[in-house]
Amino acid sequence: MKTYKTLAAATLALAAIVPATSRAQAVEVLSEDFDDVEMLTGWSLMNNSVPPGEPWFQGTAEVFPAHQGAPTAYIAANFFSAGGGEGTINNWLITPTLGLIGPTTLTFFTRSAPVVGYNDTLEVRFSEGSGSDPAGFDTLLATIGGATPYPGSWQEFNLSLSHMGEGRFAFRYTGDAQTSNYVGIDTVSVLSVPEPSAYLMLGAGLFAFTMLRRRQA
Repeated sequence: MKTYKTLAAATLALAAIVPATSRAQAVEVLSEDFDDVEMLTGWSLMNNSVPPGEPWFQGTAEVFPAHQGAPTAYIAANFFSAGGGEGTINNWLITPTLGLIGPTTLTFFTRSAPVVGYNDTLEVRFSEGSGSDPAGFDTLLATIGGATPYPGSWQEFNLSLSHMGEGRFAFRYTGDAQTSNYVGIDTVSVLSVPEPSAYLMLGAGLFAFTMLRRRQA
């Protein structure tokens, strides 16, 4: 009888775990305001432009102020990403390795310094694992600008994917340097919501541990 009671209680406990996932709270796995680009931890800045020029740099208040915080508290890139302002831009800004636990939302603000005759292009990409090789960022989440005008004032973007495990997001500033100008990124955050399977695994583990303790007793 005790065995039946134990199993019944465990079944009810596991059943209770599943509905709870609908109320699961999002976990913030990244928050970055770029107050000091020199102090970024875990980020990778990689300029593969041809010819290579300036990497991503601290925002310039004289061009435009940050979305929030101090006027320079954002990260920026411009047409000098390619040496001398001529060539092909391929300038990467890659987040730290993140532990994602289910449906995930990347939120950030971006804008350009609009000048007639120029337009910028920013790709947002994702790569599974912890690598920083640009070739691994083969999931394109969004292209901002390029064929359409880049936002000329701070605009919020929310991009979603579902992944469990390690991963990294990348911002790729790209295009012809002679037709590009200047972009900024600010207020980056990543929220991840636990998958139901994570709760089931936790519940199963607790059940197994409880049964082991009972047998030992």
